[in-house]
Amino acid sequence: MHAPVQVLIVAAGRGFRAGAGGPKQYRLLGGQTVLRHAVEALLNHPRIDAVRVVIHPDDAEAYAAAIAGLDIPPPVHGGATRQASVRAGLEAVAADGGAKIVLIHDAARPFVPQAMVDRILAALATQPGATPALAVVDSLRRGADGLVEASIDRAGLWRVQTPQGFAFDAILAAHRNAAPDATDDVEVARTAGLDVAIVDGDERAFKLTVAEDFRRAEAVLAASTLPATDAAPTYISRTASGFDVHRFGPGDHLWLGGIKIAYSQGLVGHSDADVALHALTDALLGTVGAGDIGSHFPPSDPQWKGAASDRFLSHARDLVRDAGGIIDHVDLTIMAEAPKVGPHRETIRARIAALLDIAVANVSVKATTTEGLGFTGRREGIAAQALASVRLAPQAT
Repeated sequence: MHAPVQVLIVAAGRGFRAGAGGPKQYRLLGGQTVLRHAVEALLNHPRIDAVRVVIHPDDAEAYAAAIAGLDIPPPVHGGATRQASVRAGLEAVAADGGAKIVLIHDAARPFVPQAMVDRILAALATQPGATPALAVVDSLRRGADGLVEASIDRAGLWRVQTPQGFAFDAILAAHRNAAPDATDDVEVARTAGLDVAIVDGDERAFKLTVAEDFRRAEAVLAASTLPATDAAPTYISRTASGFDVHRFGPGDHLWLGGIKIAYSQGLVGHSDADVALHALTDALLGTVGAGDIGSHFPPSDPQWKGAASDRFLSHARDLVRDAGGIIDHVDLTIMAEAPKVGPHRETIRARIAALLDIAVANVSVKATTTEGLGFTGRREGIAAQALASVRLAPQAT
């Protein structure tokens, strides 16, 4: 069965870190298995001609139930390692006539945005390999025995996702000569001397690794699809605002929107004084009537001295989830003469999206000055205003 663009979904793993419930690719997510989500997402892409799945030999019954009704080729039995499983899948494709392009995907990534696949296929027009990836925005530290040892420069570092795309003949040859412990197909391709392009990934294409990831995935599903039947619950929209101010003080950096920015002054506060995340935290708390940031993290409590404000925002996110809420969109306006927000805008958006488990497209970050007026105009501090929009199920209203 020769088809120009084929997909291999690797589903032969055991997934023990995801907790009880059997292999994670066969666990239910929004009423259907994780594997079926991935298969359907790729099968429905207009440029993909075929999808084939590599499974563990013990999972034949679970696989048949998971893909019942879908028109795809028979599964391939995987090997003892991921590399062996991928090679088995590639050999099966070759035996059926081969392909021009193959996309290799992890079954534990149920969400595959079509625009991301488009970017991969576009890159393969000029390169033998392409991978989606997200720039690393968090500070990185090396540690040992529970203690920080050293900092790691995050410049040029990426979080690699799947599907990873390749010219079929090139990646088949690379896997035939690959080490069995290769962790992903980019490694196999690079070892074989193939160039691999980086294209923009998508926060929604995250991997289900631990139990908490399933809750995140359920939130993504709820945010992307509304109930369609008359008997289904009607979600209630709520929007709330937040506002915060912090003055400048001594320092050589400040925290803004969850990232560290070098500057001639710092921001003064009991925590790290991240005025942007404080405003967002208050906005989210407002959507579920949960008070303000000071009621949850009082400045009189010494445990919050110097605390990272991403803890506050994550707490507010969890309160929204616990109330049955779905975060649809957040909008942040930073008011400051300096430092300039523009060079950091996209990094801030990505950081906030990661903290809230929403797509970057659902995070708006704007900046303005006050034309030299007021305390911000006199460069005495920074102010931030935020809006958050959520959907709440009836039981939460």
